[in-house]
Amino acid sequence: MTQEQVLEIKNNPKYQKLVSTRSKFAWTLTIVILVVYYAFILFIAFSPETLGARVSPDAMMTLGIPVGIAIIIFAFVLTGIYVKRANGEFDGLLNDLKKDVEKGMK
Repeated sequence: MTQEQVLEIKNNPKYQKLVSTRSKFAWTLTIVILVVYYAFILFIAFSPETLGARVSPDAMMTLGIPVGIAIIIFAFVLTGIYVKRANGEFDGLLNDLKKDVEKGMK
């Protein structure tokens, strides 16, 4: 691929939309998961007795275990959301861009 082709792709509005949309979505999900993780860590640091409380009086499990598992599941769900959008919207934008590039190369 020549430098001119690279510049043509970078200047294509569809490419710019793809990069902008994908970056914004990825950063949003990143911030969401970081807030959840840091909230959990801060909760452990400043209120350990809350997450250390038993689920029921006769149970061995503390509240921190299901909360930790929920956070892991939440991370998987966010990954699934990203993959679903990437396979739908982002792939559609990429295919449109490829068609534009192929037209320009002919």
